Amino acid sequence: MKLTVKPASSPLNPGRRRFLKQSAIATVLAGLPGGWSGRVFADDSPETPSCRCGIIALTDCSPFVVGAEKGFFKRYGLDVAVSKGANWAAIRDSLSNGDNQFTHMLLSMPFASTMGLLGSPKKPMVIPWLVNRNGQAITLKTEFKGKVQGDAKALKPFVEKAKGLGEPLSFAMTFPPGTHAMWMRYWLAAGGVHPDKDISLITIPPPQMISNMKVGKMDGFCVGEPWNARAIADQIGYTAITTQMMWKDHPEKVCAFTKEFAEKNPKTVKAVLKGLNDASVWLDKVENRPEQCDIVSKPNYINCHKDIILGRLLGDYDLGDGRKYKDEFPMIFSQRNCNYPQLKYGVWWLTQFRRWGMVTGAPDYEGVARQVLRPDLYEEAMKEAGYTHGGADAKPETLFDGITFDPAKPEDYAKGFPVNSLKG
Repeated sequence: MKLTVKPASSPLNPGRRRFLKQSAIATVLAGLPGGWSGRVFADDSPETPSCRCGIIALTDCSPFVVGAEKGFFKRYGLDVAVSKGANWAAIRDSLSNGDNQFTHMLLSMPFASTMGLLGSPKKPMVIPWLVNRNGQAITLKTEFKGKVQGDAKALKPFVEKAKGLGEPLSFAMTFPPGTHAMWMRYWLAAGGVHPDKDISLITIPPPQMISNMKVGKMDGFCVGEPWNARAIADQIGYTAITTQMMWKDHPEKVCAFTKEFAEKNPKTVKAVLKGLNDASVWLDKVENRPEQCDIVSKPNYINCHKDIILGRLLGDYDLGDGRKYKDEFPMIFSQRNCNYPQLKYGVWWLTQFRRWGMVTGAPDYEGVARQVLRPDLYEEAMKEAGYTHGGADAKPETLFDGITFDPAKPEDYAKGFPVNSLKG
């Protein structure tokens, strides 16, 4: 659309002409979306302006909640209703059947759904946005205080004793092919404990971790915050190790869409990503984190006291067994190229699926990663938003056990662990 200003019927001085022209342009622009800048283009409003977004009660749901509560999605023509799910399977199903249009998810879940793994109905999904880094932990019951900290080797004698009595120790995670399952598996295996043979690994939804540990149903669990901090506040457990101790700035949650929805609603997807970007930048201003906790602590979101949520967001870590420190790598939402959907992270999770026998034989590491992770969608949305990101990164990563992951050699990595459940 070309903007024109009709000439006046009588001569006007140049200043008056400029005033009328600017007024006419302002009138036209008033009807455009709030985030618009530059020349006038064809309608770029979202195809699905009213959306439901699924979340689980975890601190890292914050960009979705804050995006809705503070109007960041509305800037881009979206009316977003946030819906709290009971567990990760429910979140997955609500996305798959169209009840939710986008959702808070564990990074590995869209891979499991796309591949149809471990009971996940086969439904192609895409990840154009990584939500956060860091901020998960492994909690152990108080009986292990002073006996087990960050090295799971110290846990092994207790594991062997319980196994010998026919009463294996029980550890919980939130979803079998999920990130918390992988953190728990990786930590145990680094200490010589086989998660499929030496202990019982059970699935518990994040908000139910505390109640289950209180009644003695588990010896430890891996979950996102604030439930590790809550275990300390309730004096039922302590933090053995945080996930950022295991892998500094590791990826964790994502924003996921079904592939079908993303293909039919490209403008909606871009509007969601722009709203998430604005919310994430706001969240990473430390002065905003108390307000963040005021918002997300409500019963319809996390349902946990705001002070319990705030401490670890600020990097103030009290692990509950005498260890206290200021964490340099607390949960972040936009810093350090946080949101770019790096292909190497998808490849890393596929190596863990391979390591633990969730796939038989070597998967198509790069092919599946490119199918699910969509940096093209991210880059396009950020270009329109005028946001500068850090781009793709294929550098190797070294975790706390000293083993280096080279994304160019995933099969060698997957098969290189002495503790494994490889198939084929």
